[in-house]
This record gives sequence, C-alpha cells and structure tokens, in this order.
Amino acid sequence: MDGKAEIRNIGIFAHVDAGKTTLAEGLLFRSGAIKKLGSVDEGTASTDRLDVERERGISVRAALASLVWQGSLVNLVDTPGHVDFSAEVERSLQPLDGAVVLLSAVEGVQAQTEAVWQALQVMGLPTLFFVNKIDRMGADPERVVDEIGRLLTPSILPLQRVEGDRQTGLRLVSLWPEGEGPEAAETVLEALADADETIMTRFLDGESFSAAELDARLVEVARRGDLHPVLFGAALEGFGVEELLDAIVLYLPAASGRAENPLSGLVFKVDHDAALGRLCYARIFEGALSTRDRVRNATRESEEKVTFVRKARGCRFEEGNGGSAGDIVLLSGLRGAMAGDVLGDPSAVPRPARLLEPLFRVRVVPGEADRLPELIEALRILDEEDPFLHFGFDAERGELHIRIAGLMQTQILESLLRRRFGLAVSFEQPSTLYRETPLKVAEGHVEYTLPKPCWAVMTFRVEPAERGSGLSFVSEVSGDAIHVKYQREVERALPAALEQGLWGWKVTDLKVTLVDGEDHEIHSRPSDFLIATAMGVMDALDRSGTRLLEPLLSFSLSAPEEIGSRILGDLVRMRAQFESPLISGGQFQVTGTVPAADSMEYPVLLGTRSGGRARMTTRFAGYRECAEDFRAETPRRGIDPRDRSKYILAARKALS
Repeated sequence: MDGKAEIRNIGIFAHVDAGKTTLAEGLLFRSGAIKKLGSVDEGTASTDRLDVERERGISVRAALASLVWQGSLVNLVDTPGHVDFSAEVERSLQPLDGAVVLLSAVEGVQAQTEAVWQALQVMGLPTLFFVNKIDRMGADPERVVDEIGRLLTPSILPLQRVEGDRQTGLRLVSLWPEGEGPEAAETVLEALADADETIMTRFLDGESFSAAELDARLVEVARRGDLHPVLFGAALEGFGVEELLDAIVLYLPAASGRAENPLSGLVFKVDHDAALGRLCYARIFEGALSTRDRVRNATRESEEKVTFVRKARGCRFEEGNGGSAGDIVLLSGLRGAMAGDVLGDPSAVPRPARLLEPLFRVRVVPGEADRLPELIEALRILDEEDPFLHFGFDAERGELHIRIAGLMQTQILESLLRRRFGLAVSFEQPSTLYRETPLKVAEGHVEYTLPKPCWAVMTFRVEPAERGSGLSFVSEVSGDAIHVKYQREVERALPAALEQGLWGWKVTDLKVTLVDGEDHEIHSRPSDFLIATAMGVMDALDRSGTRLLEPLLSFSLSAPEEIGSRILGDLVRMRAQFESPLISGGQFQVTGTVPAADSMEYPVLLGTRSGGRARMTTRFAGYRECAEDFRAETPRRGIDPRDRSKYILAARKALS
C-alpha cells in the first residue's frame, strides 16, 4: 500500500433488529473514534444520520465511518438490515475487502442473513461471524453456531466459548490463541485441514504443526475467505466488542492496489448534503486521484473534474488533498456520476452481486398539485441516491411512478419527502411488476433503409432460456456483413429494446442471436442500428409470443401452534408452495415460496392476527411462469416499435 498504514474496508451485515447499528456504534466508541456512545433506541447512534432512521430505529441508508485499531485504518460501512432496502446493501458490497455478518443469539440465521451470505459468497469476501445478544432471554449461542454450519457454511471456527448465564454472569473464554494446548490446537488443525488442501495433505502424512504455524496459517486461510472465525458478544453492553476489533484486523484482509497504477475506482453511493452539495462515495481500487483532477467516467463515457476530495475520520468527513488505492473517498464535482459507475479503468472493479429486484410499481400522488415541479425534482434527487426507485414521469397522464421492494419503502419515502423537502405525498396501492419471456424460438426481420440517409438490415432469433438467466446475446454475422462497431451498438441497444415486451413488461430469460444482416458503406450510421434493433427484436417476439412471469418470495414463518391451521389456509389461498410444518415447544414453523402479488401485506396481517407473536420474513426468490390464461398488461411508455412509421419518426425526433 505504498508505505501507508494498512486499510481495511469492512461492511457489517445482518437481518433487521440483530443489533447491527449498535455494534457499529460500539466499534467506533471502543476504538476512540467517537467520544460518547450513542443509542439506537434514543435516536443518537452516530451512523443513523437521517431523521427517519433516528425516529424508527432502523437503518435506511448505508453509512460510512472510520476508526483506527492496532495501527490499521478501518473504513466501516453500516448497512440496512430490512429486506426492503436490500438495494442499498447490494451497492455497499462492491467497495469492501471483508465483512462481519451479525446474528442474534436468540433468532439465529434468518431470511436476510441467508440472502446476504449468498451475495458475500458471489463477491468472494472474507467474512467473520459475530453472534450478538448472548445476554438476552432465550439466547442459545451453540444452536446459532450449528445453524451457521447447516444453513450458511460448514467452514467455520468458533474462537470463543460462552460460559455462565444471565444470573451468574456471562464470560467469554478464548479458545484460540490464548487457549493454546493440545485440544485447542487439534480443533484449529482440523478446521484448517478441511479448508486447505495443503494442510490436509500434511496432516494425513502425519506432520506436526507448532502453535505459531497454526496461528499463521489460520490468518492466511481466513484472509483468503476459506475459513470463517466465529465470535460472540453483547454489543449493547460492549461485551466482546474489543475482541471483534482484534479479529477484524487479524483475520480480514487489508486493501490491495498501487497508487502508481492507472486509476480504477467505483462510485457506490450518491448523496446530497445540505452544506456540501452532491457527493459521490467512491472506492479507489488502483491508482490515485486528487482535487482538481479530471476523471473519466467509463460507464457514461464522459469526463468530469473533481472539485473536492474528503475522507471519513470517525463519523465526520475531512477535506484532504486526494486519495489512492485502498481508500474510500467522498468526491464533489461529479455531477453526472451515478451509483455503479466506474471511474477510469474497469478491470480492477469487482462485478456486483444482485440481492433484490424491485417487485412493485406505485404511483406517487402529490399533496399539493401546484407543487408538482418541486416533487419531480425531489424524486429525481432521491432516484440519484437510490437508482432502484426507477422514477418516471408520464407526461401524457401526468403521473409519477416509482418502483419499490415493499411497503416499508413507501413509509420511509413519505417521511423523507416531508422532512427533507417539505412535500406532502400519498401513494396508491402498489401493482406487481411482472416479466415476459418468449414462448418459443422465432425469428424477426427489420429493414431500416428509409427515409434516407439510413441503412440497417438485420434478422434476429429469440429463444427461451433458463429461468433466472436474464439476457444473453450472440452474433453469427461476420464483420464483413455488419461492421463490428455496428454490432456493438446492437448489443448496447438490446436491454433498452427489451424493457417493454408485448404486454408492456420487461422481457427476460432469453437468448437473442443476430443471425443475418448487412450495413451500407455510405448510408449506414451507428444510430441506424440502435433504432433498428428494437424493431427487429419486437418483430421476433411478436412471432414467438410471450408468457408472463410473476415474482416469487421465499418465506420463513413462525407462530404460536394454536393458529397454525389458519396460517396454512392463508398460505393455500396465497398460492404458496411450502414444506411440511414443524411444531416444537408450542411454536409452528413453516418455510416455502409465495407469489409477491398475493403476500405483500400478509406480514402485517399476520402480526395483527397473532397479537404480535407471529413473524414472517421474506426475500426475493426469482420468477415463475403465470398460468397460461393469466393476462396483465401495463401501459406502454413511448411508441411501440411495431408501429414502424411512427416509431422511426419518434426515434429521429421528427414526430410532432
């Protein structure tokens, strides 16, 4: 890291109410980054910066803070735990070098824990587990460790043991390295052998390992992400927090990269500050940047000037001269950058992991009609901060629409618009966002040769693909028939062309092949192929026909045994598919999948029906085919490419 102190960019992830923000507060306080310990319940937590977060005691946006421990700078990203804000969690994964997954010693592994764990695996992020709330009534740390091994990963190694109880006092006994001895060494060696083939070979060959060598190999294997240490504590009481800080520095990797390399960075969050203006949170993977540098946005194919560079110091942001490889910085001046944009060379930026799809669309109704322009601007700003909102204004109907993952988002947005912008709004009942997929293999043809100058002739083949595979594109056309630069325009145009299918929904799970075509040496331009792609693909879909797909949620539900039969009736009515229920200790538990359209309001109904004793957690589980006779159409935005003449005029901005 070019002589700098080691930097660790670490995220804290958990299911809602596991104590994530409380843990972040404890880490900052114990390290001396903040002078006073804040409280989530009292609305004084340092990383809860929005009024709505302080009011409700939940995290809505990811928050950045920093601390120094044992000579290492730790950039700490506290993420939301509620499933409705998984998009914010998703954006927070890319800039990280490691993660702490928090679990409640009472509730154990929950739906969002599993979703986050899968995303961390996709990203390949080394991870520690911290079992929190061991002082709570009903806490069972051993059961939670067993659940981690069964439901998440068997590659775990508890480094502590919890002794005592709430009455006699709880104690954390270190099993390694303070607990050195034959039994501890054997446990560590077995875990290392399961995670590392080299150690396994040496172990089977009868070689012996010193405690020092085991310790060094444990650090190496954990930083590689092949073995995950497990620690315990009670964050609210500060119990086990310093041990976790030690483990973060010891077992999670430092940032890599070199300042002298070409710039490679990622904008992962956009914020608007009343004093500082528009801010872009960016991770620098390679290279360096300074105030007044001109930075190329590879995603937007644009260049902008950085006016200020700031870094987190505790919970404040201080202006500096710049940043280099490993740093997380706040940049001013990048007016066109959005979350997910790559700065400079994309090669060092990791690919994102998807946690969430916005499953519903909802109309935003202004409280005061004469303030519509202000509301449009406010929603535009919020859309920059959360691109998953996908804000749109239908000028023909005078309607404002956003996309959401769940009803909690509308409550948070109502509060944000009222408090931050002074705007009153209401929301209509959300409608489900369906998808379309081709019914069969079919070909479509387009000849865009008039009105000149233009020339783009293409034949496309569309075919159904595996569920969840999205869109893939292949070209069978040589560069002599259609120049490679024009074929790149076709590939670039496809996602937009498939945003609206025959029924107006996004088309997915298909393979599109360019099978034939030609350009013209004189008349062809790149824009011709952009325009023609939508017409050709829609012609193919028209011949294929499409099947509607509905979004599914996986669910985990627990309730008192006496209302179990009623819940099963509800699940059948909601068209759920579920496993045989388990009944233990008077509790009824069931897991399965349920259509999002039928279950959106059920968790609230369930809580009311059970007097708050039942709980249902959900996460996105993909799409499945709707019944053949099911129809759901949504109004089309813009001109249908099948209306060829009108579409061409609109695309060429010649439609009055």
